[in-house]
Amino acid sequence: MLSEASYVPNEPAIVRDGGTAAVQTIVMTLGLKNKQPLVVPPAALRRAGFKSGQELEIKAAGGVISIVPKLPDADQEYTREQRRIVDAQLADGLADIKAGRVRGPFSGHEEFTASLHKEARKLGRKPKPKRSAG
Repeated sequence: MLSEASYVPNEPAIVRDGGTAAVQTIVMTLGLKNKQPLVVPPAALRRAGFKSGQELEIKAAGGVISIVPKLPDADQEYTREQRRIVDAQLADGLADIKAGRVRGPFSGHEEFTASLHKEARKLGRKPKPKRSAG
């Protein structure tokens, strides 16, 4: 396991270029020790922007351990009233689709392709040549 006392931080830098800031990755070397809990150095937690009490998700695969913020469940993202409204609007939309009360902006794939080429010309790009059917 990793011990809190054995890490050696390499000072990361904030690089400013034209008013924008880019944070470089923090690099720390930790010593692996038996029978001790994994302790993430406070400097690394601060640099990652994690807050006290925040729920984190730990993923391990291929020799890499990733710690990311736990995303909220959909049930926690909206209030019950907001969820009721969203569900009702989704049900209305699905009913419209089933009843055939929808149509796209194009009558077919030829019209869609022509529109893409027109937009590409506006951007100053040449459309890719058509592929042969073989």
